[in-house]
Amino acid sequence: MSDAREPRRGPARVALVGARAARGLDEDMAVLVAALQARGVRCEVVDWDDASVRWADFDLTLLRSTWDYTERLGEFRGWLRRVAGLTRLHNPAPLVEWNTDKHYLRDLAALGLPVVPSAFIEPVGALRPAIERFLAEHSCAELVIKPAVGAGSRGARRLGRAQLAEAQAHAASLAEAGRSVLLQPYFPGVEREGETALLFFDGRFSHAIRKGPLLRPNADPTRALFAPEHITVRTAAADELAVAEDVLTAIRHSGRAPLYARVDLLRDPAGAPRVLELELAEPSLFLNYAAGAAERFAASITEALGAP
Repeated sequence: MSDAREPRRGPARVALVGARAARGLDEDMAVLVAALQARGVRCEVVDWDDASVRWADFDLTLLRSTWDYTERLGEFRGWLRRVAGLTRLHNPAPLVEWNTDKHYLRDLAALGLPVVPSAFIEPVGALRPAIERFLAEHSCAELVIKPAVGAGSRGARRLGRAQLAEAQAHAASLAEAGRSVLLQPYFPGVEREGETALLFFDGRFSHAIRKGPLLRPNADPTRALFAPEHITVRTAAADELAVAEDVLTAIRHSGRAPLYARVDLLRDPAGAPRVLELELAEPSLFLNYAAGAAERFAASITEALGAP
């Protein structure tokens, strides 16, 4: 079908974009559709790679569960740029492109933000010396090795510092597939405290949840679309909110906060919150875990529909 624009009539139309592999797995989708429909917004759940979709017919296109992009990054980024020229895309394509590769953690650290220490090995790099150097620089008992482009803990392993051969082998398997490798220390406090994920809509804090520990020691990477998560409600601490708000201030796009953002934090061995991930592309928003969260997000989407 053609993507030519046509005059719009009637209620605003919003595309909620997912992927075939994620159909039925996005727990936010139904409650978000209901909240938008209650505001008179027409919603359509579509797959990002569906060639029959007329993107120009939508007043706003919202990324939700495009969870297979990590295996098709070039294709996905090309789609972002094309669709951004046909409809109002959120989050904006440049912000999403930047956020789909965890090299962004290096950019956040350069801005002085407290990030979980992160080292990258490029596919052509020497693996064992880089891992040895990382271990020499960090006194962690365990480290995490994962792809720089990844989601849902796919491709991630947690290994002890004495498991150098296994660490090298896993890094090699990623590098041989042309993927950059990310090394991070495993903070032991996550076993007790888990992660804190803070959710923001249009720069305004909405709610927080706790994720239980995801990676078991020496376990193989998950083969599923994402690793199973144990989620509970959490009240964000003042220092966690301060870090998350500093991050969002630093990454404002064209003077605006992103329509949606999730900041995932861990506490380091000294007890300070550190940024593990900043999710601006397709994060789960855990709308069912906080009263009014779906309505708050729907209100922000409605505001964006009327924004210049």
